[in-house]
Amino acid sequence: MSPPKSDAPQRTPASPGDPWLTAAQRFILEIDGVEIGTFTEVSGLQVEVEVETVREGGENQFIHQLPGRMSWPNIVLKRGIVNDDNLFAWFSKTSGDAFAAQGNKSQMLHGAITMITVHGERLRGWSIDRAFPVRWSGPAFAVDSSQIPSEELELAHHGFKPRTV
Repeated sequence: MSPPKSDAPQRTPASPGDPWLTAAQRFILEIDGVEIGTFTEVSGLQVEVEVETVREGGENQFIHQLPGRMSWPNIVLKRGIVNDDNLFAWFSKTSGDAFAAQGNKSQMLHGAITMITVHGERLRGWSIDRAFPVRWSGPAFAVDSSQIPSEELELAHHGFKPRTV
């Protein structure tokens, strides 16, 4: 007798040439269709729904739980230092003097994060709604460090959705 059919996705063992094995190492960030950079690490692609509880008089078996607001943590992108200043330039436009020169109006842009293979093939993507940079950090310098110099960009946003690549 065969096992019952399931709607769950079926997984098979990956072969060494499987693009999904190496894809976790490379991500592209695009803002309004312009490629900002390639990253080795992305975190913060998550969403959480607050739960509101309602106590009903006379009901002692349970407390009603209702879905509330959604919250989206900031997205953090990391990569080794490269010889361009795209990330810092974008950050500078949304803060300080450049922000004041725009009448203190922030530029919330639409973006996308796309996972790619080592050959540049696009595998999976997420579109980001109304993003803007809130933190940039550069490398820490230490003579005795063996770590690769890196930079990080943190984005605030109003949500994301999976997208077809």
